[in-house]
Amino acid sequence: MRDIVALRAVVTAAPSGGEPSEEELAAIEREMPLILAEVELLDAQIITLDRTPSEVDERRLRRARRRVLAARRALANRTSGVAGVGA
Repeated sequence: MRDIVALRAVVTAAPSGGEPSEEELAAIEREMPLILAEVELLDAQIITLDRTPSEVDERRLRRARRRVLAARRALANRTSGVAGVGA
């Protein structure tokens, strides 16, 4: 029997020990408020999956959507400001 081996070079980059780089950790840290706001929105949506949303549920959804939009706006403003400094 012959072994089957790859005939082409590996397409992905060489693993760096499986740990995120400093730049990746910094990016995650910058995006954390948005991530948390999106998790909160998802939680509010999950609550309303199996029932008709009550007035309290509707308020929770609206607040969560507003938080996501505010976090996206803040992230966009920060990233645009960072790009402007280096240019």
